Amino acid sequence: MAVLGFQGAANGLGTDPLEGIDYSAPNKAGDPVEGRMQKLALKEKGDDKAVLSQQDTKPFGLLGVSWRNPSAKLNGSIEARTRDAESGKWSKWISLEPVKAGLDGPRPGARGSTEPVWVGLSDGAEVRIGGEGGAELPDGLELNLVDPGTAKAKKSKKKGDDLAAAPVAFAAPAVDPPPVVEVPPSVPGPASTAPKPEVSSRVAWGADESLNDEGPTYLPDGKIKAVFVHHTTVATPYECAESAAMVRSLHVYHIKTNGWRDLGYNFLVDRCGNVFEGRQGGVDQPVNGAHTYGWNAESTGIAVLGDYTSVGASPEALAAVADIAAYKLGQYDGDINGTTTLVAGDTQKNYFGTQFTKGQSYTFKALSGHRDAFNTQCPGISLYPQLDSVRTSGPAAKLKIAKVNGVAAQPNASFETRGSLTVEWDTSTPGSRLTKFELLVDGKSVAITGGGARQASASLALGSHQVEVVATASNGKVATSLPVTVVAAVKDVKFVPVAPKRLMDTREGLGTPQGKVGEAREVNLQVAGGTTGIPADGVTAVALNVTATEPTRASYVSVFPAGASRASASNLNFTPGLTIPNMVIVPVNDGKVTFYNNAGDVHLLADITGYFTASGAGSTYVSYGPTRLMDSREGLGIPRQKIAGGQSATLQVAGVGGIPATGVKAVVLNVTATEPTQSSFVSVYPAGGTLPTASNLNFTAGRTIPNLVVVPVSADGKVSFYNRAGDVHLIADVTGYFSDSTAGSSHTNIGPRRLMDTREGLGVPGTLGGDNTVTLQVAGIEGVPATDVTAVILNVTATNPTQPSFVSVFPSGTTRPTASNLNVTAGQTIPNLVIVPVVDGKVSFYNRAGRVDLIADITGYFSK
Repeated sequence: MAVLGFQGAANGLGTDPLEGIDYSAPNKAGDPVEGRMQKLALKEKGDDKAVLSQQDTKPFGLLGVSWRNPSAKLNGSIEARTRDAESGKWSKWISLEPVKAGLDGPRPGARGSTEPVWVGLSDGAEVRIGGEGGAELPDGLELNLVDPGTAKAKKSKKKGDDLAAAPVAFAAPAVDPPPVVEVPPSVPGPASTAPKPEVSSRVAWGADESLNDEGPTYLPDGKIKAVFVHHTTVATPYECAESAAMVRSLHVYHIKTNGWRDLGYNFLVDRCGNVFEGRQGGVDQPVNGAHTYGWNAESTGIAVLGDYTSVGASPEALAAVADIAAYKLGQYDGDINGTTTLVAGDTQKNYFGTQFTKGQSYTFKALSGHRDAFNTQCPGISLYPQLDSVRTSGPAAKLKIAKVNGVAAQPNASFETRGSLTVEWDTSTPGSRLTKFELLVDGKSVAITGGGARQASASLALGSHQVEVVATASNGKVATSLPVTVVAAVKDVKFVPVAPKRLMDTREGLGTPQGKVGEAREVNLQVAGGTTGIPADGVTAVALNVTATEPTRASYVSVFPAGASRASASNLNFTPGLTIPNMVIVPVNDGKVTFYNNAGDVHLLADITGYFTASGAGSTYVSYGPTRLMDSREGLGIPRQKIAGGQSATLQVAGVGGIPATGVKAVVLNVTATEPTQSSFVSVYPAGGTLPTASNLNFTAGRTIPNLVVVPVSADGKVSFYNRAGDVHLIADVTGYFSDSTAGSSHTNIGPRRLMDTREGLGVPGTLGGDNTVTLQVAGIEGVPATDVTAVILNVTATNPTQPSFVSVFPSGTTRPTASNLNVTAGQTIPNLVIVPVVDGKVSFYNRAGRVDLIADITGYFSK
């Protein structure tokens, strides 16, 4: 092609002063920024050549060439160059690529055109066009120069201020628009499994909405099935502060040059990873764009600002493309790394020569380049291969809850449960690319699994809950399933006491493999169903006396529902050489519970004393006390003497001190062993029954050890206390009982959840001093109802005591009892389960001497 440009005089338009022109100025006010367009006619030089001589212009930042008839083809080369407004230097020649006509459908006033090119602030231009093989050039050729305006500029009051030096654009006949799905602005778009990235709105980048007042259109089927990636030609390096001006320029060009209803791309991304809202209609909506000819009806378009012929896009730009693509596809159960089927809107070939026939279906990658669908180099030789990494850089795709408690699930469906929850999920992303899943209940994580898992469990409190699954990919990106609603309708949960029975002993391999539980290891125990003697159906929680023995290091043990996320709560704290018991009331899942040991190696024992059931059978709970019923030191309840080794003492509990004489099935006792002469254990059981192998308290010589005991009563209302060896004093404080009375309360699982930790100021102020009391709110927080709560179940741990002391836990607003719940010595950490009545929604903690830190974890409550 011959060089047709030449140095020429100014065209008489003159130049605007550059003062105040700053394409990088932020649009802080959020006002529309009016752009201007210059239209400069090209001079024909024969049938196959045209030129615009080198000349001065008004300031501009983007250019393109257009012609009257959008159906006319311009075969040959189209080149332009510009003069930098600041340096006065002329650029190299820039090749301009024609745009396929009809991208926005048949439009009145549409013109044929090239792709627009961003050139930065310029004030001179030159164009040369050479036809190919003597082909005739289309009529009405003109250079279109866009000044995007600056955010500081005021909007002109005068309309139609284009600087036109060319005939009026060819007016195409109006045609009926294609059928569209009209989405009212008040209707939110579908939720996405991928997070919505930060998007600079049209208001933020200064869109002049007076240019396009037709309103948006939406995809015919209202579903985005694919994302096509584009690039925008940029002839000069740009600063990201100029990105908003670049987007404004495209907006003006697409409307005033192409004759489209609006900016063609749905989204635009700059090299710094900033995302801009493109075509109007809502970031969350399936907006019909004008970006990929023949495929716009089922896709969305993302344009990366820049020319990626020789250099690839930045990591920030690629990450932004992945984020917005994953969000849009996630709204419609799409996979950024998957495939989809699209119906061709026209007959054509793509860049690779693949033939498409109108009306037929074809398979595409869900994230495709423009060239996959149309015969173009877009999105650039260097950007196109980068799409492979973009496809695998998104969060987990097609993440959805598949089943709830074994029942098939759909998003936003509702399910009922007695309290146990098992959720199964699916994702199209391989587990090798995922690090973990989290089960969320009402926005809080209740279970965590590895990336290869597809199931988790938890226990629910009464009421309606929103359940979701969150997947974290290896790249740190997260996806969240659409929620389901699970209503826990566990009512009238009652207690069934059983004669103490040993279910687990790691020393003997009972219930679990033989051997100590190692550091950071878990063991699962079947507590309901199977050979346990406990029903498989309807059991919501079990009462276990758990004992840690022969620990090699200071550690703690947590007991929680199998499959659920282990909370920060602990049930037993111990040091080497000690044997420590503690009562645990723990929810079950699939009839199982899990035991976790934090450090060292330890043997664990578990004895069941009863279970809670929603089957209708069982007893309700009546808060009572705390009241001291037995003290062998004073002869209260039993003779005034130590219980000798191999001997039992029997205590009357029914009909004593206000406890009913009949109907009592079990009592809740805080039992304390003190002044033992040698290491031993105490078993508490129904009087007259067979002495169980299970133990309730394990202690060493000279130590004082308390433990909560839930024990069935004999037919005549008595319980017995057996001491294995040596001599020991025993104390028993009653805190409640289970009976067949309809006036009692039913049980609800909610924990374990930490309510108090004086080390951190959680729930109450800091460390508790001697002869001082702190009060903790328990009703109306962490899932506990604000009213009708009769008692709460707390695992209370005393740690960092400075001297021997005891701690009493009692209902706030009542007189502190003489009964104690924990007995501590300096430097010792000791836990104990407490079932404490609730009077005014609070419970109080009293420390007798020294200073001590207290921790309280709630596991459930009783209510009317």
